[in-house]
Amino acid sequence: MQKHILVISQYFYPEQFRINDICSEWVKRGYKVTVVTGIPNYPHGKYYKGYGLTKKRKEVYNGMDIIRIPLIPRGNNSIMLAMNYFSFVASGFIWKNFTKVKADYVFIFEVSPMTQALPGVWYSKKKKIPCYLYVQDLWPENVEIITGISNRKIIGAIGKMVDYIYHRCTNVFTTSKSFITAIEVRGVPKDKIKYWPQYAEDYYYPMGKTSVSEIPNDGAFNITFAGNIGAAQGLDILPKTARVLKNKELKRKVRFNIVGDGRYKETLINLVSDYNVSEMFNFIPKQPSTRIPEIIAASDAAFLCLIKSPLFEKTIPAKLQSYMACGIAILASAEGESQNIITEANAGLCSSPGDEIELSKNIMLMLEKTSNELIQLGKNSCNYYNNNFSKIELLNEMDYYFD
Repeated sequence: MQKHILVISQYFYPEQFRINDICSEWVKRGYKVTVVTGIPNYPHGKYYKGYGLTKKRKEVYNGMDIIRIPLIPRGNNSIMLAMNYFSFVASGFIWKNFTKVKADYVFIFEVSPMTQALPGVWYSKKKKIPCYLYVQDLWPENVEIITGISNRKIIGAIGKMVDYIYHRCTNVFTTSKSFITAIEVRGVPKDKIKYWPQYAEDYYYPMGKTSVSEIPNDGAFNITFAGNIGAAQGLDILPKTARVLKNKELKRKVRFNIVGDGRYKETLINLVSDYNVSEMFNFIPKQPSTRIPEIIAASDAAFLCLIKSPLFEKTIPAKLQSYMACGIAILASAEGESQNIITEANAGLCSSPGDEIELSKNIMLMLEKTSNELIQLGKNSCNYYNNNFSKIELLNEMDYYFD
């Protein structure tokens, strides 16, 4: 009999998140998949064209049924963001009470906000079926870091919600090993928590050196960042680093290609102008995720960055797997788990978050490397990916929980 997985994810196609591919693979493996999500509005904060409260509320994508419950778009301020989070939960509560969907399992894809897990927890309790939570962002830690909220009453209330969710899930899956410890200290039994790292979609693969229209073919050393441009990424280090490099005698011109969009983009563009390093930056609009490997292949190194924080020491950003699958040398301004992986793989160079001097030195070291040395770093990166983040093996492992 065909097993039915109900996926709860506030973000889903056409928004670009890895859960899109996970669900598509489950359909290929013979599962029936229903996705309860919101009206797409990430990261711009406005409903995508063609979607709305009265448009495309039900949709079929790659063999799965999508149900879009009402939510307020994220907008561009903290009040709108809070309303966005709350509206998904409120709509989810109503949906849970009236839905005729009959699933065998609930799978919650938890990127911030953790609040989105509540409709899934409620549904699983009502139907008395297993509930699996896939944790990408730790709460309440993420709230404190991103919003700056430190009021103990507020953080305590969020913590109680998080504990409610953890204790009502059958299993909690984590994207990093460090998350296991962080969740365990909240009183969650260790045997209930499983490490299930992210993989990259099949279109991320080594393409060999190429060129694209978005990046000038002028002999510059191209360092590319692709993804959400938010405060947590700590990309303000790049104009600072560019200013340091501008005063050095470099073998080659250095160019930072920033691909994507997000709340911090305008601020970053202004910083680049303020530091008088605009000639070292190339801002590329958000691209379909399928184009990213081509842009990476036109680059000499990929850049990964996070702000300095005990939370982000535990975090493995999804882009790390994407970069590694593309077989490219990696420059990182990060520590903890991301640094450990890059170092263990011998896939590139890492510097401390927020340290533009150390990052500039690593860039200069990269400039000294021969083409063959850079290619070898990329091969090391890809080999590590294949040995540790195999899509087939990870999905086979998850099948065990749907047996």
